[in-house]
Amino acid sequence: MEHFDRVHSDFAIDARNVRLGLCTNEFNPNRNNGIPYSYWPVFITVYNLHPSMCMKTPCIFMSLLIPGPKSPTSNINVFLRPLVNELKVLWKDGINTWDIHRKQNFQIRAALLWTISDFPAYGMLSGWSTHGRLACPYSMDKSKAFVLQNGRKVLFFYCSRMFLSNDHLSNSYLSLSN
Repeated sequence: MEHFDRVHSDFAIDARNVRLGLCTNEFNPNRNNGIPYSYWPVFITVYNLHPSMCMKTPCIFMSLLIPGPKSPTSNINVFLRPLVNELKVLWKDGINTWDIHRKQNFQIRAALLWTISDFPAYGMLSGWSTHGRLACPYSMDKSKAFVLQNGRKVLFFYCSRMFLSNDHLSNSYLSLSN
């Protein structure tokens, strides 16, 4: 958040402005009964609070619940559009609200800092393809993943090592032989 505050100093000036995170994932309440149905709760978390408080139930808000017989896939944008529109207003202009401590109105703003989800949900939220050789949005074309000739499966063998320095212990032959 410190980097965000440096880049957006006009936002950081007022400590009452809210920093948010969005969490979502599929949930099937009937999985054990064999009934196909899914729910996609969308939670908003306030990160201005002390770390011991921001992950407690009273500080996490379910802003949206997407029901359906299956996951919304690319249609998730249709469900998220009203929430995104509200977040854009809160970011750009803010809304007038009451400060009970100072006993005056002020313009509160909010910023969505990040999203938290598993990889398939990340693909739906971002529009990035999370399948195939370029599945990782961070490494993209730097990935050393390859497709197996006979199985047509993508293999990410030792791809995590690409982020380590060349002299890192995990990159040495000895670390592989143990």
